[in-house]
Amino acid sequence: MWKRMLQLSNGNHEESLNDGPGAGSNGRISAVVEPEETRARVTGAGAAKREQTPALLNDFEQIYQGGAAKPLRLPYGVLKVAEMLNSPHLCGMPAESKRGALLMALDAGDARIEDILQDAIVRQRILNDYEEACQRELQNFEAATEEQNRAIQAEMERITSQYMARIQGNLDAMARAQDNFRVWQKRKQQEVQRIAFAAASCVPEASTPAPASGGLTVVLERASSAAAR
Repeated sequence: MWKRMLQLSNGNHEESLNDGPGAGSNGRISAVVEPEETRARVTGAGAAKREQTPALLNDFEQIYQGGAAKPLRLPYGVLKVAEMLNSPHLCGMPAESKRGALLMALDAGDARIEDILQDAIVRQRILNDYEEACQRELQNFEAATEEQNRAIQAEMERITSQYMARIQGNLDAMARAQDNFRVWQKRKQQEVQRIAFAAASCVPEASTPAPASGGLTVVLERASSAAAR
């Protein structure tokens, strides 16, 4: 009997544990729903649908009742024993005295130690199965979230590339405008010089040489001086 319980505690279920209500083909907890398939990926607009965060049951009784193997219905189960050990009547007693009082109460209630230990094994197994199921759900959630993040990152890089191209296009257009303006300035300077040369040919030469950079202004001064004579 004790060897049988030891095998149970190591993860080998009895037939009675696997045949309980709600047991699946793999003996896992049926109360935990596996995550839905990976939801919609990022579309052309770059929007991603957020995965729902996995929920955890904080009520252990719900976990026990949702397990593949139901705990034994005992008047003195392992949880009842835990309550008895925390009773104020046993508070302050030495460990051995507390154990003696507990065994006396269990004996008076016709409780079998084997049943209590088996109840403890079943409940621990249910908790382990629930933890494994939650861990799988968490891993699926992490994988789906990472996939969404990769899609978002790719969409962000695509949009960034588009805007960078637009920015570069604007810079190129501005550089072309600046080059065109400088070319026009050179042509304007040539035109000014052509006008000044033509105007200078229409007025008498000054008695003193005018600076070459005087341009039309010098010509007009020469014309004004000639008219005043």
